[in-house]
This record gives sequence, structure tokens and C-alpha cells, in this order.
Amino acid sequence: MSTENIDLTTISRTVASLAVGVVHTLERAVIGEGRMRTARGNAWEAVCADRARADQRAELDRLIAELAAARAAARDRQPAA
Repeated sequence: MSTENIDLTTISRTVASLAVGVVHTLERAVIGEGRMRTARGNAWEAVCADRARADQRAELDRLIAELAAARAAARDRQPAA
């Protein structure tokens, strides 16, 4: 068993392309077509994550507004000294 490193610059583009094709085909066979990550899937995940963060910010803004309103209402109910 050889432990020599392969210098990718010495491999022809054809051989490298074929190797990538074999790895890609093997990955599809092992993982399954339906579970392969795609650019479209990655983009959708990013959109969903952005929406979730926006919802969290909106909820935080709503809570802060409620707290501020409750504090103002409590201050208005206190009798003047």
C-alpha cells in the first residue's frame, strides 16, 4: 500500500473529470436521488432561515412594544406626589 500524495496538478483534466463523475454517481447511489443537496434546495433553506429570523425579530419588537406600553400605563396610574 503506497502512502505517496497525489499532486492534482499532474493529473489530466479528463482523469479528474472522470473521477469527479464517479464520486458524484456513487454519492447519488449511496445517499439517494431525493436526498441530494441542490443549489435550489440550499437557496430555499436560506429563504426559510431568513423568514424565521424576521419572525423572531418581529416577535421581539412586539414584546418590547408591549412592555413599553405596560410601563407607561403603570406610570400614568401612579398618583402624583
